[in-house]
Amino acid sequence: MSVANPAREMPARASIEPIVRLTSPAMGEVNAMILAMAGSNVALIPEIAEHLISSGGKRLRPMLTIASALAHGYSGDAHVKLAASVEFMHTATLLHDDVVDESDLRRGKQSARMIWGNQASVLVGDFLLGQAFKTMVEVGSLEALRILSGASAVIAEGEVWQLSAAKHMTTSEADYLQVIEAKTAALFAAATEVGPVVAGAGPEACARMRDYGLHLGLAFQLLDDVLDYRGTAKALGKNVGDDFREGKITLPVILAHGRGTEAERAFWREAMEKGVNDDAALAEARRLLDRHGALEATIERARGFGNVAFSAAASLPPSEAREALIEVVAFCIERIN
Repeated sequence: MSVANPAREMPARASIEPIVRLTSPAMGEVNAMILAMAGSNVALIPEIAEHLISSGGKRLRPMLTIASALAHGYSGDAHVKLAASVEFMHTATLLHDDVVDESDLRRGKQSARMIWGNQASVLVGDFLLGQAFKTMVEVGSLEALRILSGASAVIAEGEVWQLSAAKHMTTSEADYLQVIEAKTAALFAAATEVGPVVAGAGPEACARMRDYGLHLGLAFQLLDDVLDYRGTAKALGKNVGDDFREGKITLPVILAHGRGTEAERAFWREAMEKGVNDDAALAEARRLLDRHGALEATIERARGFGNVAFSAAASLPPSEAREALIEVVAFCIERIN
């Protein structure tokens, strides 16, 4: 579903501050609930959870849940519980991702697996997922539970799909977009859809907010792919070039490989499939990405998805929440500048 609103243009300059300000009262409750949900008599569970929870993430997904509920006139407290559940789902995914990807850093700090090991990271991630679903049930909305539980299954499916496609240069652009829709965009979509659900909005409003979150998530992930080759460790929260060193096939690589000469395609196969990915290879990868405009093409695709998300938000009734949701889209796109 795509919603056009030609009367509005995406802000030239954007900030995340409007959504932070809008959601601040509810997010205070969310944060308190997150700390309570992370509690356990098993000391290692809150220790690992606190390590990741306190590591400086923006908590954008739960803020989107709060803002999407407020945009539809909600005044209860179910959105707080759902927002906390969304953040725990995300946190659990990060713990599992770092094990699968063998990542050393998360948000600029040592990843949990580097401190406590893979087994503890996976098991604590499972605990957080369990707490998320327990909290969803407390809300009493079968529809919200259906949306978030469905997203959890899709995310896991996307992880397996990415694992099976990893280090295979036969991965197509269409395949990759399906992977990131499952891995990243599905949780954005669910986070924004449950807002109007608990507000009692109709099917059209719920579909519009799902459309918003889905396309925002796609844009967000594609820009992360670009930042892996163009960003800084501080901005990424992980080492620059980690995707390359892990043999992770992302859209810039797919585009450069498809546009390259036979010798260049051989380079990509050596780097991504056979692990020839030292600093010299990373420098060559960046040169080829620039030569074939792969990063700029990825940015353009991200902007296209961002425009769909923007149009969906711009079609909401006028409110502070609508403006905050619009600013989030522009902020996401501007991360690359």
